[in-house]
Amino acid sequence: MAFTYFFRDKLALDTIIEHALPVLKARNHIHIWDAGCAMGPEPYSIAIMFRENMGKFLFRNVKIHATDIDECDFGSIIKEGVYPEEQVKRMPQDIMERYFIRIGDTSDYRISDEIRDSVTFRRHDLLSLTPIRNNLGLIVCKNVLLHFKEEERVKVISMFHSALDECGFLAMEQTQKMPEELAHMFEPLVSNAQVFRKKAIASQKAI
Repeated sequence: MAFTYFFRDKLALDTIIEHALPVLKARNHIHIWDAGCAMGPEPYSIAIMFRENMGKFLFRNVKIHATDIDECDFGSIIKEGVYPEEQVKRMPQDIMERYFIRIGDTSDYRISDEIRDSVTFRRHDLLSLTPIRNNLGLIVCKNVLLHFKEEERVKVISMFHSALDECGFLAMEQTQKMPEELAHMFEPLVSNAQVFRKKAIASQKAI
């Protein structure tokens, strides 16, 4: 389970909020899959950004499904939403004060119930090529794909395409380029971030 921190890859988060959120918030329910959630800062960062830009009422429609192949810390860290200062201190101070409470005299912080309740966690192996559900509005998959062979990446991203709803969105690691054979399936939103919108494919060969 990789080390990460809150608000890592702020460019991707900002791109999602600017380009994807206006489309997603028109839905009655917004289902987001964070594939490879590690210790939880990424799905919680997504939740905070959506809450900041949607307001309390609309945010109730958001459900983030966070998965990882390693579930050793799901009970003690992720589900309790307790993190050391080194993982939360890089976010803007005002956001930290709104969504985190310092635990006593320790250097640990607990995330708010509202944010924690919007995220569910479970173990999942991406190489099973089985999505956690269909009709997803957004899939975020960062460090995991870097550890896969090229042919495995192609199969997993193709599975993501099938799991997204019409015009759903996919965000990948900045250094992870879209495989050429799948470029016709996704439209890049901006030139400087790996965030894409699903294209409808009339006839698609099995990968």
